[in-house]
Amino acid sequence: MASDSTKKMTNGNPLFLILGFSIPMLAGLVFQQMYNLVDTIIVGQTLGDSALAAVGSTGSINFLINGFCMGMCSGFAIPVAQRFGAESYDSMRKFVGNSIIMSAVFAAALTLIVSVFCYQILAVMQTPADIIDLAYSYISIIFFGIPVTFLYNLTAGIMRSLGDSKTPTYFLIMAAGINVALDIVFILVLGMSVNGPALATVLSQLIAGLSCVIYMRKKFPILKLKKDDLKLGKHHSQVLISMGIPFGLQYSITAIGSVILQTAVNGLGTVAVASMTAGSKVSMFIVCPFDALGGTMATYAGQNVGAKNIPRVKKGVWTAQLLGTIYAIFSLIVLFFLGRFILHLFTSTDIVIDQAMMFLLANAVTYTLLAAVNIFRFAIQGMGFSTFAIYSGVMEMIARILVAFTFVPLIGFKGAIWASPVAWLFAVMFLIPGFYSCCKKLENKFNGENNYHLG
Repeated sequence: MASDSTKKMTNGNPLFLILGFSIPMLAGLVFQQMYNLVDTIIVGQTLGDSALAAVGSTGSINFLINGFCMGMCSGFAIPVAQRFGAESYDSMRKFVGNSIIMSAVFAAALTLIVSVFCYQILAVMQTPADIIDLAYSYISIIFFGIPVTFLYNLTAGIMRSLGDSKTPTYFLIMAAGINVALDIVFILVLGMSVNGPALATVLSQLIAGLSCVIYMRKKFPILKLKKDDLKLGKHHSQVLISMGIPFGLQYSITAIGSVILQTAVNGLGTVAVASMTAGSKVSMFIVCPFDALGGTMATYAGQNVGAKNIPRVKKGVWTAQLLGTIYAIFSLIVLFFLGRFILHLFTSTDIVIDQAMMFLLANAVTYTLLAAVNIFRFAIQGMGFSTFAIYSGVMEMIARILVAFTFVPLIGFKGAIWASPVAWLFAVMFLIPGFYSCCKKLENKFNGENNYHLG
């Protein structure tokens, strides 16, 4: 039987379930972005535009690597959600045990590889010479924290797959407060440069990850693992790889386009990089609800596929899209009237604010597309079609590369601001029909196999 800390999403009103699950996730994402914003504000206001640009210039490569880690952990959680929805708890625990072992292996390998080639990657990205050393100082510490990224995201993903989106949020909020305090100590008290915020980020996430482990051991008896659960099994490891790697690659493939675009922006100079950094930081904060809806749909779809209820999956997806569209309209209004005021928190340089504002508004008018990208993509992944979802990432990558090689050389920064909207459009054109194709495949499978079991 499920413990009191778990929550089923296979029964009840989808609207209330989606809201109830996504709001705690949203709170966690908001606080996560808040301490990211504090990092940026402190760096920009105390260390200057060069330091701001240095941190910002690493954004795409940071997302490329850590996005893969977070995506892989999310993928590992999908079979857990499906087995939980199917009430196949022995198999669920084996997936949890196997995911722990595989996460440790991937974390060690990735840390070694990116740490060795970090500086060379920044050079290939044409990071401006006046900020490349600062950029390396920041991102190298972040990459040494890859095992910590796995620790928090795997434990949080497992808890969410069992219907508990609140507890990981509480620990993330705690980590946000710790991160802000450490920022102040490292930068304002100890006089550290951009390596201060990087170290603060790693340490605060470590505390959040360890807190999740302790909580899970005490509050989730359903996750009490036996010795055999921690042995790699052929079936369970193959399923995890088939879910985790495509999930991670989907993040990374999308990020490749961002890296190429960032390289093009880097070639426009430090002012352009600072503008993109400021605009991106505000945008990342504003789009948190879309991320929360996406994460919610992965669990919602996973549990309901486990219960073989595809019509309920469809209803939930369109309920989430309605919520996303309403918020997209609201966010456009907020940015139109308050965008410049928010940007003044990062810098007082007029040209940086002007360009960052162009970036924000170009994104905001297409946030409905972003909502659809997150909702449909994560639903597809939750349904078990992780490889299929990669294709949408490929579409986004192609779009950003096209912008980098066409719009940016022709019209400079004004071209770069349309990279994300074009990428979202490309992805949506693939995702919506793809979602219905996946639904049809599962319906045919369930109808044709009366004795179908998830394992």
